Amino acid sequence: MKTKIFIDGREGTTGLQIVERLENRGDLEILAIDEEKRKDVNERGRLINQSDITFLCLPDAAAVEAARLAENPNVRIIDASTAHRTDPAWDYGFPELSREHRERIARSKRVANPGCYASGFISLVYPLVKAGALPEDYPLTAHAVSGYSGGGKKMIAAMEGEAKTAEMYSPRQYALGQTHKHLPEMQSVCGLKYRPMFNPIVDDYYQGMVVTVPLISRALNKNYTPADIHGILSAHYEGQRFVRVMELGGKEILPDGFLAANTLAGTNDMQIFVCGNEEQILLCSRLDNLGKGASGAAVQNMNIMLGIDEAEGL
Repeated sequence: MKTKIFIDGREGTTGLQIVERLENRGDLEILAIDEEKRKDVNERGRLINQSDITFLCLPDAAAVEAARLAENPNVRIIDASTAHRTDPAWDYGFPELSREHRERIARSKRVANPGCYASGFISLVYPLVKAGALPEDYPLTAHAVSGYSGGGKKMIAAMEGEAKTAEMYSPRQYALGQTHKHLPEMQSVCGLKYRPMFNPIVDDYYQGMVVTVPLISRALNKNYTPADIHGILSAHYEGQRFVRVMELGGKEILPDGFLAANTLAGTNDMQIFVCGNEEQILLCSRLDNLGKGASGAAVQNMNIMLGIDEAEGL
């Protein structure tokens, strides 16, 4: 018997990407909603309760409303919005963080899919806090660059439309007031005492991102070297299918020494780089904001919940 899947909000960027990853799966039945009823609460509720797994690809308020429509106790939900990522009633969908995260996802009825920037940040910081290398009150800063697809349909239309302005051809910083929606998740999941400073930048390319976290060795719990930090991260992610810690010093970046942000576009992979020197350590996480940062992670979580190969369809 095929697993019944409903994607609530399949017309958005994440929803379309999930459809693309699932449409050729012979083990799944995708429940379709009539175009004229896609905002009909009763019809959406019917399909949610008919499904085995529902993906919510909606704005936060709509995702909260949709989750409440699930009256069938057997329905399992994966929410791609920000709404439930710090909700203790939901399990955080980053299986590589720990065996406990993976086990909770496997048996969960409610999984909150991580944010794209947050995935990059958490992949670097969580293992170091857990290992005792990074103090919980360390004044963390994160810099990140992403393709414009992360801004959704409205930004994609603006970046690809005839009214594109000269400024849109350059990297553009935003969320300057330090209220980016991923910040609560970044702090909570990593167990940090304070929110990090976060500097996101959107640039004139479609997809892919790099999240960077600088560390000052003398401010850590002891004077760690880049090799020490590389060892902690390598041990933490040993044996993981989709997260790989690259060679120390970033020698696998590119021959010209530049770390491109779009290299992993179209994949569910994540690469972690440890660079710098004895005094200043630079951590970088490279991923596809539409893959491991959104729809790829959602499909991976679904596979784990179904008890099948996590890489199926990826």
